[in-house]
Parts: sequence; C-alpha cells; structure tokens
Amino acid sequence: MPAAAGDEPNYLVGLNLTDRRVVVVGGGTVAQRRLGLLVACGARVHVVSRAVTPAVEAMATGGQITIDLRAYVDGDLDGAWYAIACTDEPDTNAAVVAEAERSRIFCVRADSARNGTAVTPASASFDGLELGVLAGGDHRRSAAVRTALVEALQSGGVVDVAEPHAPGVALVGGGPGDPDLITVRGRRLLARADVVVADRLAPPELLAELGPQVEVIDAAKIPYGRAMAQEAINAALIDGYKAGKFVVRLKGGDPYVFGRGFEELQACAAAGVPVTVVPGITSAIAVPSAAGIPVTHRGVTHEFVVVSGHIAPDHPDSLVDWSALAKLRGTLVLLMAVERIEKFAAVLTEGGRPAETPVTVIQEGTTRAQRVLRADLATVAARVREENIRPPAIIVIGPVAGLTADAQ
Repeated sequence: MPAAAGDEPNYLVGLNLTDRRVVVVGGGTVAQRRLGLLVACGARVHVVSRAVTPAVEAMATGGQITIDLRAYVDGDLDGAWYAIACTDEPDTNAAVVAEAERSRIFCVRADSARNGTAVTPASASFDGLELGVLAGGDHRRSAAVRTALVEALQSGGVVDVAEPHAPGVALVGGGPGDPDLITVRGRRLLARADVVVADRLAPPELLAELGPQVEVIDAAKIPYGRAMAQEAINAALIDGYKAGKFVVRLKGGDPYVFGRGFEELQACAAAGVPVTVVPGITSAIAVPSAAGIPVTHRGVTHEFVVVSGHIAPDHPDSLVDWSALAKLRGTLVLLMAVERIEKFAAVLTEGGRPAETPVTVIQEGTTRAQRVLRADLATVAARVREENIRPPAIIVIGPVAGLTADAQ
C-alpha cells in the first residue's frame, strides 16, 4: 500500500527463510505470536531471552525452535538472515537493530517499527495465497484490511481466479443453521458454483449470496417421494457435470452424518464424476453447544452416541439396539426424533434409563429462532407437545443435559 505523506515507504517482499537462521530476541507474547509463522516457513529459529512464555517453551521442547535463556549480547545475530527485536527493553531492541545494521541483516523492531529496517505486514494465508498488508506502521489499520480481504475471499466477494471452476461436484456441509458456521472452504466453493442443489436444512442465507447466474435447485421440492427424490438428486448432480457445470450439493450439517452424502458420492463415482467432499459442522455437537450443553464433560460422561430418530424403535427397518443404548451412562443425541419422542423416551426408560434423566430439546439451534426446552425422560414428550416444538430439533439425553454454565 502507498505510504502516507511523510512516511518512509516500505518495499513489500516475500522472504524464503527455509533452513535459514532467524534470531528472535525476546520470548514474551509478541515473540509467541510470530514464531508459529516463522516455523511454518521452515526457518531455523533461535530465541534469546531471559524468560519465555509456556507456549514458547513448548515449541522448544517439541524441537521446533532453540532457546538461549539469557540476556542478549552483541554477536547473537551471527549467521542470521533475519532478526526480530521484541523485548520489553527499548535499549536492548535498539542494540539488536544496531548489530543487524552493521551485519546487513534486516531486522524488525516490534516496539518501534520505524526504527527497524523491516516491518512485519499483517498477513494471512488463503488457498495458496499469501496476503500481506502494510500501513506505514499503523498495525491496527493493516490488520483490519487484512481481515477484510480474507473475509471477502472466503465469501466470494473477491474472486481469486480468472477462470471458472472445472466441472465437477462438491458435497458441502453447510453447518447447523447459522450461515457463519459453514467452513471457509465450503463458502469458497459455493461462491464458484454454476449450479447449487440445496437441502431444506441448508442455511438459506447462503443462497441469497449467490449471483443471479447461479441455478439453484431446491432438493426438497424434487418430486416422487423419498427414494425417487434421492435418485433425482443424483441425476441432477450428474447432469450438471455432463453439461460442463460445477455443481455444489449444499447440505445442512455434515454430508456424511445422516445426510446421504455417501450415496451421492457413489452415484457420481459410478458415472465418472469427480467429487470433492467438504465436511461440515454437524448439528449433533454444534446445536447442543449453542444451547450451553457439552456433549462430554470431565467426570460426567466419557462417551456420546448420535442416533437417527427418523424411524420408530419398533420399526422393522430400525438398525438401532435401543436396549443397549438404554444401558449407557453417557450422552445420547437424537436427530430427527421430535415426532416420535414418546416412543424413544418409553424405550429408554423401559431399558433401564432412569425416568429423571435430564433431557434438553433444542429447536432451530444456532439460529435467531433457537428455542430450548429442558425436561427429563418422564416429562419430555408431554413438554414437547405443550410447547409445540417442531423440527428441526436436536434432543440431548443424559447428565450433561442438566448442566448449566454456573453448575459445579
């Protein structure tokens, strides 16, 4: 970025520090923030500091960096290609910069950027891109612009390629409901789609971000019933690819958690269609979390089980051993179970789960319309009907369902 009037301009350049010595003088939180990126770049990082944070110490213990626990002395920069002075002692930082200048080593001075010979940009990585922003030493401004650029790339507001995406299919998990909870990769691929085949539970706000040229197919409106609907969805994915389009199959939650994603993968593979699978944040964990419920908690439960409730316990097609589930002491998360909650509560109590076992039901979790109902196995069915709880909703059964933030 151009420098403001009166500022010294900086030349923005990428350094190849692989297997090159970098010396960091100072081991506090400022050094801690910068060490990770230096290590990721392959630099041989050496820290000189009287004391270091636990995180910096852990990096040394793990063999990522080396440390001298002592004060800086002239000559510590011998053999370095790059240096950072980030102690809380201005005189020490000035001495490090002075040695660096004598040795023709570029040096960042963290406490006074203009008095160093290099400035660290606000940086980020995005899908093979390295972004760096300088603002004449105004770190808050450069960080704000950096963050805005990354968000624009993630949302598709800024396109990082000139060519359209190659034809194919991406199975994208849209997350539990809040559009901000889709993954970065999922949002990026969605922004490049020619065709989007969307589930009913996919966050609708994400569709509003699509350009007018994108064809949106509502999978919930594909006719002929459940079995034929899935075949029609598979056909839409394959036909889109054959037409030279990049198709995103947008689902709620995760494609492989009761999302029939693997069926679609198999259909595409059989037709020779290349498929990318983008995991999503599953509602089985995220929705309880949004309601303040951990599915596991130290000293309370050591396991959690996620079960589909789309068919009743006594249905001949049920694959669930409900008697075994009833004997578990951990957390049980039921999806698609609100309409049959009476049967699930009954089979669990009959199998040995105490009637007073806490139960929490969360409707439309992570969204503005989220509702939370707390009950127990004995009363949950009646409470669900009284409160008119409707799908989509998650049911959490077990001791964690009775926890609150202030519970000990």
